[in-house]
Amino acid sequence: MLKTLMSSVFCASLLGAVSYAQGTPVTDDTAQESTTNDPYLWLEEVEGEEALNWVRSQNERTLADLQADPIFETLQQDALEIVNSKERIPYGSIRDGDVYNFWQDETNVRGLWRKASLESYKTEQPEWETILDFDALATAEDKNWVFKGSNCFSAPDTSDWKCMVTLSNGGKDASEQREFDLASKSFVEDGFYLPEAKSGVVWLNEDTLLVATDWGQDGGTLTESGYPTTVKVWKRGTPLEEAEQIFVGDKTDVGIWPFYLEMEDGARLPGVVEADTFFTSRYFIYPDLNAEPVQLPIPPKSTPIELFDGYLLLTLQQDWDVEIDGKSAQYSSGSLLAIPASDMLKTGALAQPEVIFEPNERQSIESVSVTDTEILLTMNDNVTGTILSITTGENGWKTAPLDLPDNGSLSVVFANDKEETVFLNYEGYLTPDSLMTYSPENGQIETIKSLPKKFDSDDLTVEQFEATSTDGTKIPYFIVHRKDVKLDGTTPTLLYGYGGFQVSMTPGYSGLNGKLWMERGGAYVVANIRGGGEFGPEWHQAGLKTKRQIIYDDFIAVGEDLIERGVTSTEHLGIMGGSNGGLLMGVMLTQRPDLWNAVVIQVPLLDMLRYHLLLAGASWVDEYGSPDVPEEREWLEKMSPYNNFHADKDYPEPLFVTSTKDDRVHPGHARKMAKLFEAAGKPFLYYENIDGGHSAAANLQETAKRKALEFTYLMRKLGPMPAAEGSDN
Repeated sequence: MLKTLMSSVFCASLLGAVSYAQGTPVTDDTAQESTTNDPYLWLEEVEGEEALNWVRSQNERTLADLQADPIFETLQQDALEIVNSKERIPYGSIRDGDVYNFWQDETNVRGLWRKASLESYKTEQPEWETILDFDALATAEDKNWVFKGSNCFSAPDTSDWKCMVTLSNGGKDASEQREFDLASKSFVEDGFYLPEAKSGVVWLNEDTLLVATDWGQDGGTLTESGYPTTVKVWKRGTPLEEAEQIFVGDKTDVGIWPFYLEMEDGARLPGVVEADTFFTSRYFIYPDLNAEPVQLPIPPKSTPIELFDGYLLLTLQQDWDVEIDGKSAQYSSGSLLAIPASDMLKTGALAQPEVIFEPNERQSIESVSVTDTEILLTMNDNVTGTILSITTGENGWKTAPLDLPDNGSLSVVFANDKEETVFLNYEGYLTPDSLMTYSPENGQIETIKSLPKKFDSDDLTVEQFEATSTDGTKIPYFIVHRKDVKLDGTTPTLLYGYGGFQVSMTPGYSGLNGKLWMERGGAYVVANIRGGGEFGPEWHQAGLKTKRQIIYDDFIAVGEDLIERGVTSTEHLGIMGGSNGGLLMGVMLTQRPDLWNAVVIQVPLLDMLRYHLLLAGASWVDEYGSPDVPEEREWLEKMSPYNNFHADKDYPEPLFVTSTKDDRVHPGHARKMAKLFEAAGKPFLYYENIDGGHSAAANLQETAKRKALEFTYLMRKLGPMPAAEGSDN
């Protein structure tokens, strides 16, 4: 991606929202007519006394029930052992030969920011030097600080690193940012500081920031989605209020964010991206901050990466027809292009793009990284990973795969054109992560760290099958199960799905899922349904807005295929999903309650007639459709789980999991849906973490507790577990 701290709205995973104080106010004046009579609007008052009293009563009831189950304590201890284990890979980034890492364990609950030399890092016991202790900081300031990352800069040919450290109180996305000096390991006195907001910041030089934030004015500088509308240049030594405005977007935009392109001489060319919708943006470059910006002549559904060898790298999320000097060319959605950059960055003139890589119908580009000498392209090929090395010369672009393990997920953990070492990672459902170094100079790959197994997988195997959806499309899915699985419909099976925002569900190692579920004999299934990015932009766009039912049909098809194969049956089949996947779970609960016996609904969207009025919901209308557009509203009325609950209908007992501090997806969704069950006298379980943000957990201990609760519920509903007889499990 562009070198930027743009909002994670661009991460296409329902990330990105603002603090509750910044969201669009929820009033009867702003609500749709059909929802103003909603009797449970009071549950949308996040910190309201009546709402929190209801939450606490549900927590008390649910915890008393699940924690009393004999299996809970065992599951929690197993989970705690995994999350607190020091046998984890300390992933990090490299600066001037040092590896910087953020680390949490049972002692450092909020975590340490630390560093080690690259040579020491490669050893089994690196010599770590603490940079910042967040537990100590939280104690000193009496805040529940959660580290949300850092954005660092040093002037060319120096090691004088300054960072903007992002701190969230309780795990919210809305955070404050403070300038930090890496050499002195201290916050800079009278340095740059931004109060709590959903901000985007990039360094232009050691004394200048580009900033997008809530500039006050009673929300007048925020979009309807609650993101910044305005980017300003902030000079060191001047008040934030005196920052110079360079760009103002529209209230109807999703948000406006700063970025930069780094030139060959190390200078940073400032830019602004105006996200008109969640999936469409316009990019502007400032050759001169005192002049009007130059708009990049690229399609609205495309993603600039960065500059490489005089080209701007670009991935397409739409087909693109280009005509230059009477010559026309067509470029396919999903491709990686290189555009000559010199004139384009000065005047906006477009030169003929070159195709670097065009995936086939069963491939997709996951990420693009750049070193000093080559491009590293990570792609999925039938939902398993490959990394390609791409170079350019007199004969054009040359592509070759790196010699890496197959049948799993591969990723570039760190790559930078200023560092000689690249970090790569490999993992699979039954293969723990391995961290490798790669040298672009000589092509050497070395495994430097590998995780030990967190669960016994000797009796497990992974298979990939396909289900047939309602339109005949083949939907792949992975299943992890015991080698001696009996195809008699009795295996407790957990089916996981997401299906949105072009997020790919690729093979991944989960010690928690493995130890708490698969090792005990449960089958684990991941559905690669449409809405995701497994096969490129078209796989995602097939389920946008009013076409979204096909996503739900895909998931149902996988569930039915598992039953038809004899793996499981309705009695033993449970489903789980979070965020957009939580919406998927809500739809599955209301559309096909007969197909599942357990439904775990995590941090969900559920009221789809009001979602656009809650927090950042307005930013997602390009994915779901808008309740304010008649045709799209008609579809949402048919789909919305909250609006399709029927008190006289039979439903499996669901488990709702959310967080009070979630400022991405409003906890009111889960609260109100659970309240419908309560009012109808139907069984349900509900757990809301008072802290934790969109992950529903602010620290590793809370994560262990949540996972133990979820799997206690699943075992109770879907058991008995095949491994239970004659064992301690």
